[in-house]
Amino acid sequence: MTGPTDPATPTATSAPSAPEAREPAAGTPGHAPAPAPADGAPRTRSLRRIRRVLTAVAVLAAGAVAMAALDSGTRHGGLDPRSADPFGSRAVAELLKERGVTTRVVTTAREAAAATGPRTTLLVTDPDRLGATQRDVIRSAIDLSGGRTVLLAPSSHSLSDLSPGVRTAGDATTDRPDPGCTLPAATSAGRADTGGGLTYATALPRTTACYPSGGHPTLLVLPTGPTGGDTVLLGSETILLNESLADEGNASLALQLLGSRPDLVWYLPSLADSDPDTAPSAEDKGLLDLIPAGWSWALLQLFVAAVLAALWRARRLGPLVTEKLPVAIRASEATEGRARLYRKTDARDRAATVLRTATRERLAALLGVPHTQAHDPAALAPAVSARLTGEPRDVTALLFGTTPSDDAALVALADHLDALEREVRTS
Repeated sequence: MTGPTDPATPTATSAPSAPEAREPAAGTPGHAPAPAPADGAPRTRSLRRIRRVLTAVAVLAAGAVAMAALDSGTRHGGLDPRSADPFGSRAVAELLKERGVTTRVVTTAREAAAATGPRTTLLVTDPDRLGATQRDVIRSAIDLSGGRTVLLAPSSHSLSDLSPGVRTAGDATTDRPDPGCTLPAATSAGRADTGGGLTYATALPRTTACYPSGGHPTLLVLPTGPTGGDTVLLGSETILLNESLADEGNASLALQLLGSRPDLVWYLPSLADSDPDTAPSAEDKGLLDLIPAGWSWALLQLFVAAVLAALWRARRLGPLVTEKLPVAIRASEATEGRARLYRKTDARDRAATVLRTATRERLAALLGVPHTQAHDPAALAPAVSARLTGEPRDVTALLFGTTPSDDAALVALADHLDALEREVRTS
């Protein structure tokens, strides 16, 4: 039985590898074999496309790395005078520089102690983070330097070593209290963001208490040592942050507290100087918390660029179209190949439909049934039955029946259809 063709399936477009595939198809006399397609051009186009994609990815990656590197130069962390982040302190450092104050960043207690003197202001950004040894070093520097020391939000953990005689009195309940004292720096600055942190209490003489909240000051100025130095306890670091420096009298108060001497030593405690009990642990942070902010933004931009590139290069799938084959393929090979595909996917329903459809069309042509009625059981089945001899058969079930249950039933169906068509031809 001649293999049927599926009218709903587009013609294959891939060139066969077998030599006989280039022979002319049956029924096409004088047809010369088409030359094999040149694979060089498509392969060259594919390589060029891949190179363009790889180049674009490399450019995006290089740009992301460059942006992260440039961005990392301005991101150092909270209260860092080199950081332009909202929680950095670059703004106040620049204002101090304009007023002739030199800012030096140190990361160890010994560096901080060695840099102090009568003409320096020592700013300790995180006193509670210091270990016992580091607190002793800073305390010695406070007593001997003769300069000013500013401690940001020290709690009872560090007050006993760095400022004996002072204790914490609780949390501040007023965000922007009034000065409430005669300290020139406070009276000229007016209201400032010294609240939101800690308040202090002390019975030491000659102490100036400012910015009260809940009956206790959020700023204390204490005389220190016999050399005329002083210590400033500030319950909140808000007045030094970039995001809040321009609010109320924050800038004025920060500049006067840190700019009273020509040199400013900005002490950012490192991990080596940290107290194990108070140092932040990497175990408490997630993976994203450990990635620098610059790299996070760079990765996000790279991801967006990749999505846009994917959308740009995407191809919308349209309906199937029939294409001309580049070479002539034997009908038997096409039939066998399609049959193997049907068998591999257990598509007996599709195979049975193809067999019956092709048989109905050929029978309709033999019997003179219009092509539009070739798939109508009421028109085709009586015409076929009228040409048959012998025992009556259920032509409708054979030509329009159900799907075979297994491969053997499918083979039997093909045989019955073949026999039916031969009988009609010979009758």
